[in-house]
Amino acid sequence: MSVPVRKFDAVIVGAGGAGLRAAIQLSEAGLRTAVISKVFPTRSHTVAAQGGVAASLGNSEEDHWHWHMYDTVKGSDWLGDQDAIEFMCRKANEVVIELEHYGMPFDRLDSGKIYQRPFGGHMSNFGEKPVRRSCAAADRTGHAMLHAMYQRNVKANTQFFIEWMALDLIRDEEGDVVGVTAMEMETGEVFVFHAKAVLFATGGAGRIYYSSTNAFINTGDGVGMAARAGIPLEDMEFWQFHPTGVAGAGVLITEGVRGEGGILRNASGERFMERYAPNAKDLASRDVVSRAMVTEINEGRGCGPNKDHVMLDITHLDPATIMKRLPGIREIGIQFAGVDAIKEPLPVVPTCHYQMGGIPTNFYGEVVVPKDGNPSTPVKGFYAAGECACASVHGANRLGTNSLLDLLVFGKSSGESMVEFIKAQPAAHKPLPANAADFSLSRINRLDNQKDGAAVGATRLAMQRTMQAHCGVFRFKDMLAEGVTKILDIEKQAATTEIKDKSKVFNTARLEALELDNLIEVAKATIVSANARTESRGAHVRDDATDTPERPDGRDDVNWLKHTLWHREGNKLEYKPVNMKPLTVDTIALKKRAY
Repeated sequence: MSVPVRKFDAVIVGAGGAGLRAAIQLSEAGLRTAVISKVFPTRSHTVAAQGGVAASLGNSEEDHWHWHMYDTVKGSDWLGDQDAIEFMCRKANEVVIELEHYGMPFDRLDSGKIYQRPFGGHMSNFGEKPVRRSCAAADRTGHAMLHAMYQRNVKANTQFFIEWMALDLIRDEEGDVVGVTAMEMETGEVFVFHAKAVLFATGGAGRIYYSSTNAFINTGDGVGMAARAGIPLEDMEFWQFHPTGVAGAGVLITEGVRGEGGILRNASGERFMERYAPNAKDLASRDVVSRAMVTEINEGRGCGPNKDHVMLDITHLDPATIMKRLPGIREIGIQFAGVDAIKEPLPVVPTCHYQMGGIPTNFYGEVVVPKDGNPSTPVKGFYAAGECACASVHGANRLGTNSLLDLLVFGKSSGESMVEFIKAQPAAHKPLPANAADFSLSRINRLDNQKDGAAVGATRLAMQRTMQAHCGVFRFKDMLAEGVTKILDIEKQAATTEIKDKSKVFNTARLEALELDNLIEVAKATIVSANARTESRGAHVRDDATDTPERPDGRDDVNWLKHTLWHREGNKLEYKPVNMKPLTVDTIALKKRAY
């Protein structure tokens, strides 16, 4: 093999919250751990998580993990697996206190305990009234988290490969995962990382949409690599649109703004959420708020010259509170909207934010696939955590602050599983297949030799515009079917992309072409799965799914209470049951969601 090989016990792809938390477990257990990242770890997209991490610490008022579990199941519109949700909610306090011990600078109450703020969908006593559950570091929680965990990894001697891009997963004849191929951006050289276990923590793929809160690096690399390696993708039709992206810029305005008392208003200054969610108001679940905003805009009550957004108003809050709890938001308002939030409301619009689906895993972080009649057979040596994974704790819609919790809980849980797995393996690595790097090299070779091909930027834009128009906040039967045809045409285009610059050193054109290969897989999985699911559930809302007593809000539990599995080969769909049985408590029974 002409490609250099590097050997490690464990290889982690992605250095955001989940990757760093898993790396701590592995390195502190004495294993040689490599972390591959396209950007410096503290620049990972976790940096953009503003509002906080959920944990039922009960520092401000009474709280309980069971209430948190109920809110998460209800928020997921009953598509979340209740065993995984119980596991996450029970572990929440432990992982937040660990993080505090790593040096995370949480905001404090006067008592010295961690400050907690209310957040959308988080209620006390099984949905009674909003509860303060989000542990925050001002409006920079993700940023502080990355720094705390990166420092811990430096101490534990984790080896980082920064500005490297993973290309493909390596599986042997038995289907076990034995490593990845990766490219060093500085030189354009391809390497094989040979490992006993591989974890994907590559984050989301929000860049399949035109308007997104996601960073430009969020191109679904892990999900794309998994699909190409024959792993099916779970529940990809469910994408969360965050209610409050800056109109025109897409930059995130945290839900914490509404947690601190911010109010959404339409063109006449009316607080309209009272009409849609009389109990939770502005702190209803994200899919509910996003749809309410789009309805206000569609019915002509939008703001601005084009009536295309609504306003988020915090002018009634004390300026000192804004400067203490939301300093970054004021800064974002000034930079991206030309508005000082202390003096006037911010223009906001729902923006693609989070991928609820991803690589199917169990709550141990093991990647699972259907095999021999078992829908969840682990793939040896392969793990996934964070936004690229689907455990499924978020089901059809994620509650705010559960994403940072997901990173910590499943980052740690997959790290523990990997330690156990690696230590049980023989001292020698499983051999690499002879053709381990061939597929990756052929992809690069195609780009180097392609003539008269499609432009990467134009192809990506066509995909983003199609996804935005055909598969957005509201979905329509004919639009979805038309969108599937368009995306499959764009896929053919993506297979013939051409780059003009063939150089090796920091060739961003080549990287963007390789990222597009991943994006297109995600876009296909999303729109094919969405077109097939004929009900409304959580963030997936179809106009042709009518509200009846048997189908509340268009949700069809008889036919559609199941997870989608999309296979790359032939865009084939199969389904597996939702796990309704928690680990220790009674099942949270199906009912209509009301806020």
